[in-house]
Amino acid sequence: MQLDKIDKQLLELLQNDSKMNIKEIADKLNLTKTPVYERIKKLEKAGVIEKYVAVVNRKKLSSNMVVFCTVTLDSQKLEQINIFNEAISKIPEVVECYLMGGSNDFLLKVVVKDLNEYHLFSSGKLAALPNLSQIRSTFVLNEIKKSTVFPVS
Repeated sequence: MQLDKIDKQLLELLQNDSKMNIKEIADKLNLTKTPVYERIKKLEKAGVIEKYVAVVNRKKLSSNMVVFCTVTLDSQKLEQINIFNEAISKIPEVVECYLMGGSNDFLLKVVVKDLNEYHLFSSGKLAALPNLSQIRSTFVLNEIKKSTVFPVS
């Protein structure tokens, strides 16, 4: 889908505050409400806008520890990768998972309460998955930048 300047501005506004109403967006874009509404619906229908969510401050919750894990599989056959993908998608502590090129097969972002909970997760849930060869963990000491906004310009 080809995005024009107004589509990009609209996406930037919604990424920064998805609770903005149509009138507020129209005012910022110097448009009327109808074309803004139609553009939003077009972007939703095309899958450019997947969904609207609330971004939760994890430090205000009990899950305070972020761990990045690299995972290597014994076999990189498509069937084995798909089995891993399905299994990892069912584990709630894994909030992000990426299939990687290079020396590791997957990069996981894991959120847990503390080191003990991570130990239970890594040795009980993660290591129990089939075809797993190696897990390496890196613990986050401080988040310097965290954003859900994708550049659209």
